[in-house]
Amino acid sequence: MFVALREIRRSPVRFGLLAAAIGLLLFLVLFQQALQHGLVTSFVGAIRNQSAPVLVYSIEGQRTLEGSVIPPPLEEAVLAVDGIAEHGPIGQRTFTVTVNGGEPDDASVIGTDGPLGRPAELSAGRLPEAPFEAIGSAVDFEVGDTVTLAAARADVQPLTVVGLADDVQLSVSPTLFTDFDTYAAAVVAVNPDADAVLPSALALVPADGTSPGDLAADINATVQDADAVTREVAADTAPGVAQVNQSFAVIFALYSIVVPLVTGLFFLIVTLQKAPSLVLLRAIGARAGTLARSLVFQALVVAAAGIAFGVALFLLLSGREVGSLTIRFDPVNVGVWVGLFLLLALVGTFASLRRVLRIDPLRATGIGTTP
Repeated sequence: MFVALREIRRSPVRFGLLAAAIGLLLFLVLFQQALQHGLVTSFVGAIRNQSAPVLVYSIEGQRTLEGSVIPPPLEEAVLAVDGIAEHGPIGQRTFTVTVNGGEPDDASVIGTDGPLGRPAELSAGRLPEAPFEAIGSAVDFEVGDTVTLAAARADVQPLTVVGLADDVQLSVSPTLFTDFDTYAAAVVAVNPDADAVLPSALALVPADGTSPGDLAADINATVQDADAVTREVAADTAPGVAQVNQSFAVIFALYSIVVPLVTGLFFLIVTLQKAPSLVLLRAIGARAGTLARSLVFQALVVAAAGIAFGVALFLLLSGREVGSLTIRFDPVNVGVWVGLFLLLALVGTFASLRRVLRIDPLRATGIGTTP
């Protein structure tokens, strides 16, 4: 171990560059995974972070609120299934709105019957207590904002944002949660010919003793036109989410190849350069295992320094916003990647380790020969 540390002190630039390369690779991985989480959340945060454990779409809706419609016969059939403790409608439409008299923009308005289907937690403000009050996505609104439907009749009251929630966007757009009657009034205001405003989905709470997965399975087995899923499945299988996750998975797989290649090539070159010294050490009695442990220790020290550098860079960036996406520091995710990078760095030293273990001390007479 002493030899490994002494070598690092004698060549700080060489080992420092490797540590910096590992750190930058780790920073890129953590940054891109934070972007992935933020992007997926902006697609389905309103689904993942709402309070209903089970959602029921129409079978044609493809698990999107925008495309699903629950007619009364389907609602009656679903509610007739045993194991439902609470239920409520969820409606969703995209409207053109202005905030505080500003420029028009698109926003998703989600109507629910009471707290079921609304964000599970607020980051600021309070829950709506009166018609035309709303909870807004925290990255898009502030408490007290006035949101006016651009194409609504003049007699339709604007929405007032009274609460904010984190990570509740839908389809990467500003999102508002209000009561179902207010939502229905907004739909009729921009579409006066609408005969009735039907729910886009049903929000359900299982009865005691029934799990969300079991309730969803019972509904699907009983009601042919219903597509019941748990909250987590609804978010993970929404259109576009799988494609985003697959794209980032390819990127992360490439990183898992690059890291051992970078560390492996570096330590292989270093091992080749100091081959005569290693042969002499073996000739004067140094054990192969001792030299191998020194190499592994050296790789761990350099990798640990690089990892600390990468985590520090990511920590400096955490909490900032990239567009509408917030970069968050997830200790569990960071810990997983730290462990994986240490493992990949050790894997990268395999070729060098083999050369060290194969050194023949009898070759000390051929000191210029590569082992």
